[in-house]
Amino acid sequence: MEQVSAKADDVMLSVKDLTVGFGSNIVLDKLNLDIYRGEILGFVGASGTGKSVLMRTVLRLLRRRSGTIRIFGLDFDKASEAERLALDMKLGVLFQHGALFSSLTVKENIQVPMREYLDLPQAMMDELARLKIELVGLAPEAANKYPSELSGGMIKRAALARALALDPALVFLDEPTSGLDPIGAAEFDELIAKLRDTLGLTVYMVTHDLDSLFSVCDRIAVLGQKKVMVEGTIEDMLAFDDPWVQSYFRGKRARSIVRKT
Repeated sequence: MEQVSAKADDVMLSVKDLTVGFGSNIVLDKLNLDIYRGEILGFVGASGTGKSVLMRTVLRLLRRRSGTIRIFGLDFDKASEAERLALDMKLGVLFQHGALFSSLTVKENIQVPMREYLDLPQAMMDELARLKIELVGLAPEAANKYPSELSGGMIKRAALARALALDPALVFLDEPTSGLDPIGAAEFDELIAKLRDTLGLTVYMVTHDLDSLFSVCDRIAVLGQKKVMVEGTIEDMLAFDDPWVQSYFRGKRARSIVRKT
């Protein structure tokens, strides 16, 4: 499928004036962010700034104090029960450490969303799980392995297969390359880009991985001071006059070609 431009008017996720806090601590204050169809957005920020809080609030795992969140143009607060169910089925999530159920095999983990939202014969679910396993580059024999029998990279791919179980349109990835060696991380980035292009996915990626930001992200949004400080391309990040942003993108761990500019 041909990639849809991130500059298209079709907004998949729109966050407006979002405020989230715990007690007297305000973590996000009137934050705004749009994600466009077909793009891979890299979301970064210093530790403790609220990156995961934002993702969990969008997924309705945390309550917000004010603001609106529209996904595929739908305000969940105003949606009917049928609309909410349909929306949930269009979202896929890969949590930072995979969050696979330890007592279930890879195949059974992938089938959890199918059992929750669909009414399918076991044979069909087995075939769908097999297809997802193949899609993320796992060997067929991984289907019957338990998480404890998998490497870190295999856990990430199995968790991604589960995130894709219902053929979502918007996928949330929380630190997808953390814990992977450089080769494994690069391969996983390539997989994400390939899936975006072939399945037409829109990807929201929380990451600290500079290589991911440079190699696969169409846009980057930086969280700081409880808001999105800047969003745009790598070039926009390099031109943004903020000490943390400059240190992050031009520091010792940045790509050498950037440090020379």
